[in-house]
Amino acid sequence: MTQDEMKRKVAEAALAYVKPGTIVGVGTGSTANMFIDALAGMKDEILGAVASSDATAERLAGHGIPVLDLNDALTRVDTLSVYIDGADEFDPERNLTKGGGGALTREKIVAAASSQFICIVDESKKVEYLGAFPLPIEVIPMARELVAFEAAKLGGRPVLREGFTTDNGNIIIDVHDLKIYEARKMEDHLNSIPGVVTNGIFSHQGADIVLMGTPAGVVSL
Repeated sequence: MTQDEMKRKVAEAALAYVKPGTIVGVGTGSTANMFIDALAGMKDEILGAVASSDATAERLAGHGIPVLDLNDALTRVDTLSVYIDGADEFDPERNLTKGGGGALTREKIVAAASSQFICIVDESKKVEYLGAFPLPIEVIPMARELVAFEAAKLGGRPVLREGFTTDNGNIIIDVHDLKIYEARKMEDHLNSIPGVVTNGIFSHQGADIVLMGTPAGVVSL
């Protein structure tokens, strides 16, 4: 089974967590796109979806799935029923690194507004501890050098993501070579640096369930 086939299987498995008559939060990236394609088959059963990026909103709309602004959605329901998204890596405690597509801030917001976070990945994303994937940090442009300096003090190698601007109008600094043994502590520390909007560690908004695609099928963690 190829990696794409594993992604497709796990995306389809996530449909079991979508409750009819509710609003669904949807993430960004290749696996999330496969989930959107699968969700199109039950678009008439849900009230709509909240997208974590402009690209996701366009794909949802292209399938005829109603796209709701989060603020409008939360005037209709207390929370979104579920948030479905992929990850760049995950550890045994279901802490995640996200933001390879640059949508980390909106992804955290939608995850926080959802009752349950289902993370859909293939088995290549499983790690012993976070840090194999460069850690994205969304930064207000004025703070670029300050944040890079602070990240270097932690032992990381900060690299500006060239030619990229987030949907929020900010920049991304990708920090290579970090070994993140205490995910929540690192998430909080980086978020305390002035100018950081948020970083790509999802510990406070970690996954409730990880659905992992393997050659033998989908495993629920």
